[in-house]
Amino acid sequence: MGTGAIIGIVIGGVILLLIILFIACYNGLVRKRAAVEEGFSTMDVYMKKRFDLIPNLVETVKGYAKHEQQTLDNIIKARGSNYAAMTPEQKIASGQQISAMLPNIMALAENYPELKANQNFMQLSAELSQVENDIANARKYYNGCVKTYNIACQTFPSGMIAGMFGFQKATMYEIENTAERENVKVSFD
Repeated sequence: MGTGAIIGIVIGGVILLLIILFIACYNGLVRKRAAVEEGFSTMDVYMKKRFDLIPNLVETVKGYAKHEQQTLDNIIKARGSNYAAMTPEQKIASGQQISAMLPNIMALAENYPELKANQNFMQLSAELSQVENDIANARKYYNGCVKTYNIACQTFPSGMIAGMFGFQKATMYEIENTAERENVKVSFD
């Protein structure tokens, strides 16, 4: 075997290795993007459940706290009207607003002992507490997937492939101000 043949085999091997690396990076980005989409879908199910729970909770509170109408109107306004028509970004924004306002509704119960003792309110509060926990867990999973995906989109060599094929950085689900970072307390013991 001559020197030219050896050089040809080496060049062919290097090209084959680069092709394998390219395919592995591309497939890794696709898997990570799919995990982000799955994480959002999981979180979306819980946010939709909370979205649907809000009107029942507000109606229950209205019966006892008629002069707290502004608080109730604000949470309905933050809820919006058609969850299915919202973009993922709008769903996240609506979820953030609702998370910020829920403590206000729960605080109303402290001022109205009859409401606090109402069976329907207690059941809705327990459901809301569970949904809030589910959203928090789903948000952790989603943000973990987004972190992994974004790192892959920004590091070498997968970042180059991400740029060539239009893989865009995903958005984390973050709570923006410190009041929203506090847990929603729904315990009425």
